[in-house]
Amino acid sequence: MTTEPKIKARKKKVTSLDKLKARSGWLFVLPFVIGFILIYFPIIYRSIILSFQYTNSAMTITEWVGFDNYANALFTDPNFVKTLVSGFQQMIFDIPAIIIFSLFMAVLLNQKMAGRAVFRAILFVPVILSTGLMEQINAQSTLDSYMSSGISDDSGSSASDQIVSAMDIEKLFSGMKIGTELVEFVVKWVNDIFDIVNRSGVQMLIFLAGLQSISPTIYESCQMDGATAWETFWKITFPMISPMILVNAVYTVIDAFTRETNQVMVFIDGIYSENYNLSSAMSWLYFLIVIALVAVIAGICSAFVFYQRRND
Repeated sequence: MTTEPKIKARKKKVTSLDKLKARSGWLFVLPFVIGFILIYFPIIYRSIILSFQYTNSAMTITEWVGFDNYANALFTDPNFVKTLVSGFQQMIFDIPAIIIFSLFMAVLLNQKMAGRAVFRAILFVPVILSTGLMEQINAQSTLDSYMSSGISDDSGSSASDQIVSAMDIEKLFSGMKIGTELVEFVVKWVNDIFDIVNRSGVQMLIFLAGLQSISPTIYESCQMDGATAWETFWKITFPMISPMILVNAVYTVIDAFTRETNQVMVFIDGIYSENYNLSSAMSWLYFLIVIALVAVIAGICSAFVFYQRRND
């Protein structure tokens, strides 16, 4: 008879603790919620309204035109769709290159070696240099423009072209009788290696966190069973960090489509100075396409993601 009140009291304490944790979570995100409601939501609402209106440059005439701006963006303006397609083609190239490179470097930096922390810091430096004020400084830097576009010599060829020429990649693949599409893909990888390294820092850290969360006892049991390093990677390491691949894929897509140097963003920003109604419609079309693409990539990657279940 005396144990029942104690059990009920414990249940009440557990329930109140869960509510306290929930309130703490809302308290943590409260500054963002307040900022979003007071600052971002009016801007978003105004942008949606502008995309369905026609407003002259003097802001004296406002007319509701429905989906005309969206139709003009898709069917009247030939450059918008062309820029979108070009951006998607670049993204199809960027995502595998960045993820493969960051995973490769994370696996190397996860090994025990002298100066490991120094190498990690060096590879993460481009992430720091490409944010905020440093990005604006680099945008005006001659050295940065040389590294991005290539240093041209008297013959007009850039440094990246000289890399491909020196390695003779095209001749190598032509001798192997491989299609021209693969040749162009590999050559583009080599020419854009600076941009790939510059954008792989965050993904590399995420992969490193995933690799370090794998229990060493799993690798010890693999060694005792006689598994090779190749088998251990594909059967242990790769499945265990598959959730990180999903996170990095989504992050890379969003980062690629929201960069200031993204050609679609630059194109929409140029239209804004001429017609901000059409620019708003293009922005929302671009937003919906990016969200749909993220959902597709997340759905495809989720089918191959392995989640380790732990007993409570």
